[in-house]
Amino acid sequence: MLRSIRSSGTSGELQQEDTEPRRLPPPGKLDFGYVPAGVYETLAHYEPGPIGILFHLVHAFLHAVQPNAFPHDLMVKLAKDKFGAIQTEYQKAIYYEIGFLVCAAVGLMFIVLVPIVGLFFCMCRCCDNCGGEMHQRQRKNADCRRGLLGTLLFSTSLVITIGVLCAYAANQNLSSQVKNIRRLVNSNMRDLHTFANDTPTQIDYLISQYATAKNKVIYDLDTIMIFPHQQPNPPPLSSVFCLISAMRETKEALENVSVSLVVLQEGAGKLNFNLSQVRNRINRTLNDPGCHDEESDATTAQLCNNIRLSLSQLQISANFTRVQTKSKKLFISQGFSSLNDTPHVVIEQTRSVVNNVQNLMDGIGNNISSFSKGFPVQTCLSNFTIFISHAHAKIEDYYPEIDKMDFYRWIGCITLCCMVVLVLAFNYLGLLCGTLGYDKHASPTTRGCISNTGGTLLMAGVGFSLIFSWVLMGVVTVLFLAGGNMEKLICEPFQTKELFKVVDTPYLIQPEWRNFIPGYLYNDSHLELTAESLYSTCKQNRGIYSAMRLDKVFNISSFLNTTVFTKDVVGQLDNVKIDLRGIILLEAEGKQNLRDFSEAGLSEINYADYLEEVNKGVTAVDVLSFAKELESQTDLMPRGALQASLKAHVGTLQQIHRQQIVPMEQAMPLNLQSRPYLIITSSKLFLHFLQNKVIAVLDAIEAAQYLISQNATFLIHRETRKYTATIIGYFHQYIEWVKTSLALEVAPCKPFSNILDTAEIMTCGFLVDSMNTFWMGLGCSTLFLLPSIILAVKLAKYYLVAHIAYFIFKFIKIVPTYDTMNRFPRASAPPRHIDW
Repeated sequence: MLRSIRSSGTSGELQQEDTEPRRLPPPGKLDFGYVPAGVYETLAHYEPGPIGILFHLVHAFLHAVQPNAFPHDLMVKLAKDKFGAIQTEYQKAIYYEIGFLVCAAVGLMFIVLVPIVGLFFCMCRCCDNCGGEMHQRQRKNADCRRGLLGTLLFSTSLVITIGVLCAYAANQNLSSQVKNIRRLVNSNMRDLHTFANDTPTQIDYLISQYATAKNKVIYDLDTIMIFPHQQPNPPPLSSVFCLISAMRETKEALENVSVSLVVLQEGAGKLNFNLSQVRNRINRTLNDPGCHDEESDATTAQLCNNIRLSLSQLQISANFTRVQTKSKKLFISQGFSSLNDTPHVVIEQTRSVVNNVQNLMDGIGNNISSFSKGFPVQTCLSNFTIFISHAHAKIEDYYPEIDKMDFYRWIGCITLCCMVVLVLAFNYLGLLCGTLGYDKHASPTTRGCISNTGGTLLMAGVGFSLIFSWVLMGVVTVLFLAGGNMEKLICEPFQTKELFKVVDTPYLIQPEWRNFIPGYLYNDSHLELTAESLYSTCKQNRGIYSAMRLDKVFNISSFLNTTVFTKDVVGQLDNVKIDLRGIILLEAEGKQNLRDFSEAGLSEINYADYLEEVNKGVTAVDVLSFAKELESQTDLMPRGALQASLKAHVGTLQQIHRQQIVPMEQAMPLNLQSRPYLIITSSKLFLHFLQNKVIAVLDAIEAAQYLISQNATFLIHRETRKYTATIIGYFHQYIEWVKTSLALEVAPCKPFSNILDTAEIMTCGFLVDSMNTFWMGLGCSTLFLLPSIILAVKLAKYYLVAHIAYFIFKFIKIVPTYDTMNRFPRASAPPRHIDW
């Protein structure tokens, strides 16, 4: 009732709302859910760890050697002419490779000159020259020179050691990463299987979600064919039904009041009679001599007096006999048959249209399903799965060969490192023995065995340096040219996508193909599908439908536009014709009932007296509590006839409460539920409002009746067109969702970009970077072998035992004694005076 008052208005307000055009809400957002997506496990990202610092140093060195930009034009010409253009473009090639060529020339000079110099040095030493003649001139600063040479040789050896350790670390890193190749390959193959297995499920999900749009369309079709009072309705009719609802609620409340009054009045009379009898009986019992004899107990007398005083409470509280209801009998359920039957009329007149549209919806769904099944998705994916399995099996067959080749490579690299380690061992041992065995008080001819051994070890290191260094430099030069060019021509261009620009150069592969991928796949080389776009799209894990431009083969957009948006659906909705000229919204009997209800004598009901008596309750005291209190006082009395009689009265009170008071109390909540309506209807304001409301509603019904009779066809056509646009909007949502899902979620092609990224990781991250770090460390060690040779030769004479020794000071020349007969039979004569 309160709801009807708030939603109702004056007659002027109703007429104003009736003149405003009705606006339908836009089509609701359909929820198609989420396309089921598989999880790809391959993480195509490589973190080298601590050795990455060495990788960055190599990259910086190569950038310094080769700072030129990627030769895009040169690579394109070479690819088009199949390297025939190298004869005419050699100057550009030399300019680009100038840094590598200079370094290679230095390496070749090293390879050629070091063996020659070493050969002449050895021959010279054998001829007692170049230090081969064992005599020394001891100068005053000999100790300083020896210390300086030793420090420089030790520092040089440390640099060589660092280079060897870098080369060894790169060698070990490559071997450890080779073991990860199987893991990466297996991960990529599992992702390809996931791609092939999940794609049919995702396509089926797209097709199945057509039912969401179809069900929404059918639901709305059923809804718009229902008469307005069962959907968002025009203001006049909504006011009618709100008023009817309020009338029914008021009628029910008044009927509840009448029924409850009858129950309460009958129960109150019986209850009053029974309570009077109980009071009288208890009074007679309390007249027992045990309550007031001189021999009676004082406590018993006091208890009897208390019971006697409380008996006055044992009576009814409310007087329902003074409440009277005087109202006319209300009829509000008759006279509205035409108004209630209107939806059935509309449904019957539009049943054929709804059935035709439903059949069209089912036909569209069947067309979509048949078209998707006609496209050989499952066959292509099955063949793709077989191809993956065969390719994986072949790759598995190569793993033993890869492990064997890696083992041989590891052995070869360790051998190269051991060559340098052998030289380092002689250097360190020579420095150790020479330093520990050196005696500054001994002359060169009287040095100890340990010192002499140190010098010998240093000279042995020089010999092995001359033997191995040119071999090491040859290996370093070859690896430098191969690894450096792979880094600059493959790895760096791949990261900057310059390599894709070369591959995507128009007319590169075939003179008649602008883009070779669409030309090979779809025989349409002008389609904008390049290797870079394909890789970038798959890198973003978008659908293969958009990445591969499969719309050239399976144009889902065109198919849905021509299949879903058929003119038959719109034509069926345009054919909706409803004749409501025979509809009478409210018969004369219904109008008279509205008038009778507003004059139903509601003001004659004494609601205040009724509510006052209801609020008093049934009895003045809670009979059950009174009985419990009486029983507790009786228990304090001595056993006897008085106690037994009082306990019998307690049972009687409990029986009266259970059989009479409880039913009356259960009838009173109905009255409490009716109180809001009674309070409202008891006010004069409500009665005045009700009479005005009935008049306004009758006027509104007359206006609506005129509108339906004169202009219903136009209004129905207008509303149908609006709902047609709404329904078409649902199909738009479905088509856009399918397009978006195909582009982003269905068959995401991240596994294909992962394969390319994995190949780049294995080639550049595992092989090229490790190989470049190896030749950098080994080359650094090899280059520092040259100063090591010079320093070791100069330092060795301070540790070796000389045949002849002489001292040179600034003003005094002293020629020490020497023993040529026993220790050094080959010793020559003392130096001449001119040599001092």
